[in-house]
Amino acid sequence: MTALVIIGAGHLEQKIRVPEAAVVYARDNDAGTAGLHAGDLLTRRQLLEALLLPSGADAAYTLAHAYRHGWKALVAKMNSTARRLRMTNTHFANFDGLPYPSESSTYSTPHSLMILAAAAMKSAVFRAIVAQSRHALSPTSQHHGYSWHNTNLLIGEYRGAIGIKTGFTSGAGYCVLFAARRHGQVLTGVVLDATSTYPNLRFTVAERLLNWGFSRIGK
Repeated sequence: MTALVIIGAGHLEQKIRVPEAAVVYARDNDAGTAGLHAGDLLTRRQLLEALLLPSGADAAYTLAHAYRHGWKALVAKMNSTARRLRMTNTHFANFDGLPYPSESSTYSTPHSLMILAAAAMKSAVFRAIVAQSRHALSPTSQHHGYSWHNTNLLIGEYRGAIGIKTGFTSGAGYCVLFAARRHGQVLTGVVLDATSTYPNLRFTVAERLLNWGFSRIGK
């Protein structure tokens, strides 16, 4: 949802300076990180790559604090978008899904997440980013070099996989929202709380669901 709102706001080629606070935030919360360097100038599009592929909380912080009237305005827009999309029983407490202020402050349902997936995958920018297994940036005078790998291991491993996004907190367990295309048909699904100990189990479950779904097409 963070990415969907940022993309909707436009100006994706506008450059944003990575604040030191973003680096500290990801480190202090033991969160997923894109390894951003404080002081680097990156475009919103590049920060979206850093957000969606390695699940960079440092990228989420940078984007959220550069959003119009700040991160609280971004979260408000996320929730208003959820209401507009009729994502019932869904609430966003922050911009990155971390368990703040509690494990249950941000919540949703499988049905709502499928609605969100459909809305996000209508964006060509979003689709292009989440379909990559890796995205690299060469160093320039304005930023360091980066190589971001997709935490969604279905990409490049499962035939036809085109997205979408992984997630994890202690309360939510290992999750993945996924999509794949075969023979002109796209199947989308979600696995929530597959386990709290084996991160790759969610991909095994997703593969089984996709295999079953594709086997039923045309029957």
